[in-house]
Amino acid sequence: MKVKKMSKEFIKWLKLYNSENLQEFNTNSEAQLWLKTKSIIRKDILSDFLAENSITLSESTLTKSFMELFDILKTNSKKSHLLLDTFIQKTNRIVLKSLDQKKLVSELYKLKVFQWGGDYQNSLDKYLISHYVKKITNYDLLVSKFEKEINSVVQGYVLNSWYNHWSSILIEHIFKSHSTVLPAVGQIKGVDFFIDNIPFDLKVTYFPSEYLKKKRRESGLPVELTYLKSKAKELSIPYDKKAKDSDIYYEITEKIKDKGTKEALEVLERIKLENNKIITNTITNPRDLIRWLYENQGEMRFGSENRIFLVLIDKVDFSSSWKLKRNLDLLTPAIHSFLDKFTNVEVTDLIVEYSYPGKPNSFKSISDIIFITK
Repeated sequence: MKVKKMSKEFIKWLKLYNSENLQEFNTNSEAQLWLKTKSIIRKDILSDFLAENSITLSESTLTKSFMELFDILKTNSKKSHLLLDTFIQKTNRIVLKSLDQKKLVSELYKLKVFQWGGDYQNSLDKYLISHYVKKITNYDLLVSKFEKEINSVVQGYVLNSWYNHWSSILIEHIFKSHSTVLPAVGQIKGVDFFIDNIPFDLKVTYFPSEYLKKKRRESGLPVELTYLKSKAKELSIPYDKKAKDSDIYYEITEKIKDKGTKEALEVLERIKLENNKIITNTITNPRDLIRWLYENQGEMRFGSENRIFLVLIDKVDFSSSWKLKRNLDLLTPAIHSFLDKFTNVEVTDLIVEYSYPGKPNSFKSISDIIFITK
């Protein structure tokens, strides 16, 4: 049986996509058609699309079906975009209808504490191996740790992962319910949806503590922990100097609150005012933060795809920013307002140029940011 060769156009877009050279996907109609086609290459989704549009493929595997379908669709790109858009929107409406938002939000509100298990950038396996597998030689001692420590660590990790997963689904559905958004109905690496045919990946995050430290340093402000330690000494507040920095920070701030004097509370108020000023300036001029987010992403998760960042900030208590992921009253109007205005934005103004350690070439991406503040 003769194996059909991949067309040169299919190979071109495949190579660019796999090499993360994605700039042509922002403007080239055929490249965007390739991505949209890729988004429906899931057995059940593809079957529905073929049946609905009376298309018959000779290939049976998904990879070869992708190639064959793209070659068929690219012969009339304008018509094919319309076919795909109509089908994807129809499929998306079914998906949206199947999600009970009110029930999901209610379930998310049952999580009262956001406490990760582990300390290796939330990597549970590394934490367990380091703290228990390689550290303890006594079997009975290891078994005793389950009730006292390990169970709570695993529980925290699972609950937080559950919360992040379903709150992200909720947020994605807010985007996908807007008329300007065309979802990627199947999973595509680096593409959650299209806006005006431009592919975007959605990243939900919090105001980065390291970026805050950077801006404090640039503004000539002291490191928060250093400042707190000096004030603890002035206020005669003892603390465990051998503890981890995060534990020291927590202990001093809590003891300052408990002390409750005007002098003590002014310490925390000063830090809050300084940080909120940095946040306000960043919201007004966000391009530096966008570049920082690209340049400081984890090496294993590096990507140069276009991104929309959703940054959640509780200005009163930064540590409670996680709660905003389930706050539909804040999320929905802010996201929809952003999308309403997006068609009037000059895309060239959204281009961010950046480099990444270990990568020989620089990158260009289209990116914007939405701040959710409380």
